[in-house]
Amino acid sequence: MGSQRLNITLDGEHAAKLARLAARVHINEGTLARSLLSSAIDDLDPDPANVASLLDGIDGAWQRAQLGVAQAAAGDTISLDEL
Repeated sequence: MGSQRLNITLDGEHAAKLARLAARVHINEGTLARSLLSSAIDDLDPDPANVASLLDGIDGAWQRAQLGVAQAAAGDTISLDEL
């Protein structure tokens, strides 16, 4: 299976924590973030109830999803060809 690039933006507190941990173990922040994310994904239970619970724990996720639905309904979208 090939790899896929994923860009993630961390808030200031989490970015600082990642930077401190990376400096402590003498590893690049991106490498450490990739390893931590891979480990977290491996540990996830694919049971839909657990995934829903995980998503419910993300602050503002429901509101952002509803905003996306409203934007799509209003035609406020960008075609994939334009990305």
